[in-house]
Amino acid sequence: MKKYEYVEINYNAKGVVFLCTDKHKEIIDSYAKTGYHYAGFVPTEIDAKGCMRKIDLIFEKED
Repeated sequence: MKKYEYVEINYNAKGVVFLCTDKHKEIIDSYAKTGYHYAGFVPTEIDAKGCMRKIDLIFEKED
């Protein structure tokens, strides 16, 4: 059976037009060191214009 972990990522406003994040690389590397594999992401908050504001990174490993 697999074990799953979820990590919330928030996109921050950068100027008027863009949203960005730079935390994902550090988080993915950190989980990889503990035996987890990156499995994907799920949008958890989308604004009225269809832009993702928050996502959950999904990690898995054999339990």
